Amino acid sequence: MTQALYTTWRPATWEGVIGQDHIVRTLRNAISTDRVGHAYLFAGPKGTGKTTSARLLAKAVNCLDDDPSNRPCNHCANCLAVNEGRFLDLIEIDAASNTSVEDIRELRDRVGFSPSQGRFKVYIIDEVHMLSTSAFNALLKTLEEPPSHVIFILATTEIHKIPATVLSRCQRHEFRRIPLAEIIAKLKEICAREAIQIDEESLSVIARQATGSMRDAISLLDQLSSLTRQIDLAITQEVLGTATNQAVIDLVESIRNQSAAEGFQIIQKTLDAGADPRQFARQTADYLRNMLVLKLDAGKDLELLPEVRARLSEQVQTFSSARLIDLINAFSDAANSLKASWQPSLGLELAYAGALVDETHPAPVAARPSEPASVAPGRPAASHSAGGAAPKSSQPPVNKPTPEFSLQGVRQEWDALKRALRTQNTLAGALFNSARLVSVNGDTVTLNTASQLLRDRLLEEKNLKLLQKVFNDTFGREIQIVCTFGQTIDQSSAENVEPGSLADRAIRELHGVLHVPNPNEKEEE
Repeated sequence: MTQALYTTWRPATWEGVIGQDHIVRTLRNAISTDRVGHAYLFAGPKGTGKTTSARLLAKAVNCLDDDPSNRPCNHCANCLAVNEGRFLDLIEIDAASNTSVEDIRELRDRVGFSPSQGRFKVYIIDEVHMLSTSAFNALLKTLEEPPSHVIFILATTEIHKIPATVLSRCQRHEFRRIPLAEIIAKLKEICAREAIQIDEESLSVIARQATGSMRDAISLLDQLSSLTRQIDLAITQEVLGTATNQAVIDLVESIRNQSAAEGFQIIQKTLDAGADPRQFARQTADYLRNMLVLKLDAGKDLELLPEVRARLSEQVQTFSSARLIDLINAFSDAANSLKASWQPSLGLELAYAGALVDETHPAPVAARPSEPASVAPGRPAASHSAGGAAPKSSQPPVNKPTPEFSLQGVRQEWDALKRALRTQNTLAGALFNSARLVSVNGDTVTLNTASQLLRDRLLEEKNLKLLQKVFNDTFGREIQIVCTFGQTIDQSSAENVEPGSLADRAIRELHGVLHVPNPNEKEEE
């Protein structure tokens, strides 16, 4: 059976360890001066060389080479035994599978036995943070005063879960994410040796997808090379699911243009093509993060393709730093909440809906002392202040005339309605922000959303009651809310509609709404 590439290319000497020079220097110096400690803690992200370095240290302390600075030599009997997995004095324990206190007590009982082949018996405990509290307590005494022939190496990706009592008994080494350039250089070396033809753009995509993990990068290359030995960008994006990069750029552009329909179409088209919604949301957040870095004039070290940097620099001119922070938080939350969502696209759609805020109509800068800018017209300021109490003022309240409840009147108050609703409930505000005003007829205002899902969420009892209350308080009357989805014809176009046509019937009979059903949609019950 063919070995995985990351196993084949696991470093056998210190020179093969990538991106951890600060740790390699320290460990090699300890070996050459015979000052190896009895307990080490290797902490850092996955795939950065923790277990590899632990095995190299175990090999080095048992190497038979006469010159300590050459250890591990990778040629002596002990080094070869470690490489082939038959060195009896190297014991690797997966703490995720051996979490109980009984497992650690059994280990503690065995450490007293002398090594079988080498000078030291080395215990590597991987994912040590998975041990139970009682297991950690059982390990403490052995860590503090181990036999002279025993070395413990603990490895973890979550150092914050390690008890302080354990940390104090170990030499601690922090492994870092491997820089993009070093990952690409290593991948080039592997491709040359494995006769894999690959272009620079594909290497960059693989390295970025690995997010600092050398093991993940080699695994992704292995996945691609199992399909073809001639790898190009199209194949890379298709296999790794990273073809959404252009969709991310287009989605941010639709936010920039405040185009609701275009953004929802991009999301649906991308997901229909098989993209993972969590990955799409994550990529969008990462793209926006790069925009924020550029906005703060800190983008010199961003590793970006020239054409991507140029597009980012163009798009970032439209956004403020505060706006970018809000967008990053929204899409990050969407990425984290999609896993258990009953509707995978919901998080993305809500994040996008919340992004549709018209920055060309900000709230008034100077608000009356008795009426903050975020309060809906006609509402008492006391109900919306940060602490729940109205700000003190020597001036009497100024009563604003109740606006006319008409199509034009609602349009004039539209921004104020959005601000008022968003102040009271962020989710309801985001949903309302995705809606479009269609018509005002009698005591009914008709809205329209781009999808049935958004329509249904907006009409949920809690959101609908809050929306009606904001409308009622603004216009001083009881108002009914109707919401449709699909294509619409609003009242402003009625004069140009041919009498007796389908559009004319829609305006007269359906309050101006013409729903053109999608052939793939199921008929509502």
